Amino acid sequence: MRVVVAHNRYREAQPSGENTIVDAEIAQLAAAGVEVLPFLRSSDEIPTMPRTAKALLPVSPIYAPRAQQELSRLITEHRPDVLHLHNPYPLLSPWVVRTAHKHGVPVVQTVHNYRQVCSSGLYFRDGMICQDCRGRTLGVPAIVHRCYRGSRAQSALMATTLAVHRGTWKSVDRFVALTSAVADHLRDYGVPADRIVVKPNGIPDPGAPAPLGDGFLYMARLSPEKGLGLLLDAWRRHADGSLGPLRIAGDGELRPLAEAAAAERADVTYLGSLDRAGVRAAIEASAVIIAASTWHDVLPTVIIEALASGRPVLGTALGGIPYLLGADAPREPAGTGPAAVATAAPGEGRVALPTGVEVGEAGWVVAPEPAAMAAALPVARAGAARLAPAARARYDRTFHPDVVTRQLIDVYASLVRPPR
Repeated sequence: MRVVVAHNRYREAQPSGENTIVDAEIAQLAAAGVEVLPFLRSSDEIPTMPRTAKALLPVSPIYAPRAQQELSRLITEHRPDVLHLHNPYPLLSPWVVRTAHKHGVPVVQTVHNYRQVCSSGLYFRDGMICQDCRGRTLGVPAIVHRCYRGSRAQSALMATTLAVHRGTWKSVDRFVALTSAVADHLRDYGVPADRIVVKPNGIPDPGAPAPLGDGFLYMARLSPEKGLGLLLDAWRRHADGSLGPLRIAGDGELRPLAEAAAAERADVTYLGSLDRAGVRAAIEASAVIIAASTWHDVLPTVIIEALASGRPVLGTALGGIPYLLGADAPREPAGTGPAAVATAAPGEGRVALPTGVEVGEAGWVVAPEPAAMAAALPVARAGAARLAPAARARYDRTFHPDVVTRQLIDVYASLVRPPR
């Protein structure tokens, strides 16, 4: 099987999980015997472009002529079975879908964000969830609020691009939704359910999990939507040292908040940015990983890393987090009174949990509120050892690269037309 993988890489100065995932997926497909034809562009090319090419940049999200010409040559020469698109902006344009279809090549797209509808791709604005552009032909609120790169002009261009390409997106042959929440987003956009496949990303197997460490690890970009403020508000509701240590890893605009918390309390440590070895050591030193996002986080890779290492996760009930933890299936209504009854891990019977806390297969989910997070922290600490084996089992079954690569090849195979 021969597959074109198309992706506009984000700038290297802006660390991108999407770049990392695309690179890993290409390697996994090649290892599985798929002939991969990378069709990659990078936003790092923009500063070195000729003046004439830069002049066309404002319209390239709508139509990028050079990319269409080069893709046509690639398809004509190599006759691929499928084109797999990731990020098209700004140098590829969604027009690559039309170019592939012109040559009779079916298209798969992995949906990494909400940019079919939202100009920023986040459904998040001014510190809170925002879906003002849902259902609109033109995302006027995105223009008013300068949602794309803080520029009204660029926001107008992106909103126009999304309006122009509604038909383009709806012509994609198969969407790969990373979680059930992304699948819901696509159905809301008007994509038929039979053209959506839920297939998460996978990460390499780190090997047998080390024994559980102690305390909690929060590891994320230190920006408002990742919920550091929410976590620290919840943490301060407990006495210093009563929950074990809290380690904070990452960097960003909220770094002063992390440093202040570490200076204020003996049970908080700020680790700064970590390399891969540092990430591994921080996970192994902890018992529970925290994902406190306050936006509809699509697929936080830190959660999959935690599960691969046999660490359960305490996360907010937003975006893809419930899916990752096996807590997105319908459950029985909660009980009344001060405690709600939720289903425990397989074989563990039923346990009483504080209101607003729900246990999933591989962790706990809570409302994105300080009181709910505060109530869940001691529950997670007490239950970490019980859920640790289930966390690793969920990784093996759902996020191991062998599993997700087989799923992706099956998606391709379902679209390949038999030779005449």
